[in-house]
Amino acid sequence: MSHLFEHNGAEGRGYNQPPPIVGADKLRFPAGLVRKSLPKWPRISEPEMVRHYTWLSSRNFGIDTGFYPLGSCTMKHNPRVNEVIAQLPGIADIHPLQPEHHIQGTLSIFHEMQDMLAICAGMDSVTLQPVAGAQGEFTAIRCIQEYFRSNGELNRTKVIVPDSAHGTNPASAAMAGFEIIEIPSKEDGRIDLEALRAVVGDDTAAMMITNPSTLGVFEPEIAEAADIVHQAGGQMYYDGANFNAILGRTSPGLMGFDAVHYNLHKTFSQPHGGGGPGSGPIGVKAHLAEYLPGPMVKRRPILPDDKLSNVNVEWWYTWHTPENSIGKVQQWHGNSGAVIRCWAYYRRYGKELKTMSEHAVLNANYLRHRIMEEAKVAGVRHLFEDGAPVEVVKHEFTLSLGPLKEERGVGAMDIAKGLLDKGYMAPTVYFPLIVPECMMVEPTETESKEVLDEFAKNFVEVLQEDPDVLHEAPTSTPVRRVDEVYAARNLTLSYPFEEE
Repeated sequence: MSHLFEHNGAEGRGYNQPPPIVGADKLRFPAGLVRKSLPKWPRISEPEMVRHYTWLSSRNFGIDTGFYPLGSCTMKHNPRVNEVIAQLPGIADIHPLQPEHHIQGTLSIFHEMQDMLAICAGMDSVTLQPVAGAQGEFTAIRCIQEYFRSNGELNRTKVIVPDSAHGTNPASAAMAGFEIIEIPSKEDGRIDLEALRAVVGDDTAAMMITNPSTLGVFEPEIAEAADIVHQAGGQMYYDGANFNAILGRTSPGLMGFDAVHYNLHKTFSQPHGGGGPGSGPIGVKAHLAEYLPGPMVKRRPILPDDKLSNVNVEWWYTWHTPENSIGKVQQWHGNSGAVIRCWAYYRRYGKELKTMSEHAVLNANYLRHRIMEEAKVAGVRHLFEDGAPVEVVKHEFTLSLGPLKEERGVGAMDIAKGLLDKGYMAPTVYFPLIVPECMMVEPTETESKEVLDEFAKNFVEVLQEDPDVLHEAPTSTPVRRVDEVYAARNLTLSYPFEEE
């Protein structure tokens, strides 16, 4: 692996900052801020630097370079028109503190996104401020918490989650101070209503669940589950990570949910991965709206003093924060770039977003059946080792490689590493935890039948590979198999400079 810091040419080589406009004798800095030695920048010319980063980019794997079937993360193509719109000067070059009459266009986009997200999820009000799905979860749970506090229901201290939940669900609730109650799934991976009834009560604040679940399975009894929680006085929270599987077909509002977070960086094509950028707005029913974090955007008719007398527009857009808001959950007004890109996606496709969801479900079911048809003797089963198979999944599916591990000593991690040698990004492994030797696959709606056929063929070839070869995989990547446990426990987060 190449590092810029390996380039150390002659002194003075490379780019130099111009001398300061103010004379050095007039510059005064606190002694504690003055360097004792020159910074250890690499001495490198511009062509060398460009070559380094171009070479480095060719070592990365991304959705633009190959099939990326990462379960639960929706790694799909991001239309380039989104980038063009997000980079328009009137959008990209504004400052968060500019006055409202300078940014009416951006505010109108924010307002339209709030309305669009509210409609497609069956909610009454939306804030765009959270900048990640997990932050959206935390924000929604805090709104629910404040709702109960304002009603004097301080006894509601417990949040219910199924054992198939995303790990961020219990983590977000715990950060808000709630006790987590986990309930088991049935053999088919769906929610157990009797287990739910056994734990709800006067201390229940909310239930957090996604539908379809992380297993890719739709919960047909979700409305009944919502009734059970509501009858106990609790709230229903919808994890929107899998919203791309139902968009245009149904909505969290129809299922009985009170709050939802959206992953704009999954459902609506905003690029993500590698830590961001993301966007996790939340939508709520009317009784929770007064607790949403601001600023949000509202509109009113144009008035004479709005400084727009010569412009033919009907509405004036302005920031506002609900009176009983829980307060900001991050700086400024949300991830504006992500919101703009997703607005462009929604504007371009509109009602066709229903087709997006249908194709995501079609691709997942097609790929699952292709793999299972060709891998009947390879020790692979759908969902659980002994659980009843589900005939139709939604946007993703899980495979259990437990039988393969037992028969040949090859686990999910070995298959994942073998797929890297085939030129694919590996699916998610070992999640959800309730599936033995789990592999979660999500093809998304943007892949063609030819891509899915080729992946199924290569997947089965990897399943049938010699165990000793798979235990050494990958062998063709820039970095061979790493000791992941060691890496997780011994993080190196900065370049290891040598002390002089």
